[in-house]
Amino acid sequence: MQQGIVEMAECIGADCMLIEYGSGSCTKVRHLLDHLHSPIAYVPIDISKEQLLQCAKRLSAAYPAIEILPVCADYTSEFPLPRSHRPVSHKVAYFPGSTIGNFDREPARMFLRQIARTCGIGGGLLIGVDLKKDFNVLHRAYNDREGVTAAFNMHLLERINQELTANFQLDHFGHYAFYNPGANRIEMHLVSLKHQQVRLEDETFSFSLGESIWSESSYKYTLEEFSTLAKMAGFTVKRVWLDPASLFSVQYLTVDRLL
Repeated sequence: MQQGIVEMAECIGADCMLIEYGSGSCTKVRHLLDHLHSPIAYVPIDISKEQLLQCAKRLSAAYPAIEILPVCADYTSEFPLPRSHRPVSHKVAYFPGSTIGNFDREPARMFLRQIARTCGIGGGLLIGVDLKKDFNVLHRAYNDREGVTAAFNMHLLERINQELTANFQLDHFGHYAFYNPGANRIEMHLVSLKHQQVRLEDETFSFSLGESIWSESSYKYTLEEFSTLAKMAGFTVKRVWLDPASLFSVQYLTVDRLL
């Protein structure tokens, strides 16, 4: 892993502005910041303002030579990019994990195109991409015995109850995840275990037994498929890192044209 991070930093190059989409707790980016060559600025983008500002404060203390420029925004929409006080040689976006798989194909292309416009010609993107694999492996991952994924899925109903004054009864719904080979994606659903009605603010929704809420998609790619998608957004894949089992990839892309 250490060697991979060093190689990623070499691909990114010196004097960059690093832009992280969905920065969260800013934990992963520290590994990268520790190895970058004289980075000028880091722009964490997150929708949770309080957490974002707290993380920015901690990073400013930990990396005093790097200008920390937090942006509170929905990163799937257009937002103004802050300017650093010092000139940067180029901009590089950082999108770890495998969140690109949660976008349908066309929205994924549009999102990548938006990143390309933000970074500009000569800019880059370091991105995590989950790869196609045996569907039995995927099934076990999304239906794990510990119930971690199920709890994550069910938490959606808890949040709806808390934030939208709904009355979902969690024990009346079940987690269901499966691989759709025709669409090359995992689908996660919350399945109604009975005939029931749910109130959400001033609306009432009826659910039949077995009817589901489609809560998430997670698309899987081959390296060739993602390269094609990247080209459609103006990127070219320059470097790929794989885990020992070739289940997951981290890829470095450069912006060659703006669409």
